[in-house]
Amino acid sequence: MKNAILLQGIGETTKSFWLPYAKEELEKKSYKVWLPQLPDNNDPDLKKSLPFVLKNGIFTKETVIIGRSAGCPLTLSILENLKVQIKQAILVAGFATPLPVKGAATKILQKKYNWKKIGQHIKDIIFINSDNDPWGCDDKQGRYMLDRLGGKLIILCGEGHMGSDMFKQPYKKFPFLIKLID
Repeated sequence: MKNAILLQGIGETTKSFWLPYAKEELEKKSYKVWLPQLPDNNDPDLKKSLPFVLKNGIFTKETVIIGRSAGCPLTLSILENLKVQIKQAILVAGFATPLPVKGAATKILQKKYNWKKIGQHIKDIIFINSDNDPWGCDDKQGRYMLDRLGGKLIILCGEGHMGSDMFKQPYKKFPFLIKLID
């Protein structure tokens, strides 16, 4: 059974930005989609979010995980803790090191990632970052993860955070993302 897990960023809900669009489009492709409201999402904490997703998510060789912003370091932690290799992960506006913005998502990051273990649990990984992300989830963060895991890095020019209320980026649709998923 093809299934997808969509993980939102800080302060977001299941209705934020392109997440509802992605859910609908993946369901059209016969995916069973889980788009949970993550616990304490205004100040995400790996100690709460990781057990929640591992307990409630379904992980098989047909699973696709799409993480957005703070959902990306959570995705890396999930991959590190799986017992199975999943089909694909796509990290949008992701990061794996502390961001330059004071207090930005520090509790969702691991101090150190086991990149080898993460790589063993993923068949295909794609990083999508912008060259002008205002939070620092930029192409340098994408390159950092790519250098440790391989996969593909897609740099979108001038696309900011690919969804931000503060920076007035509504980003309600993301057809390019959907094209990357079988």
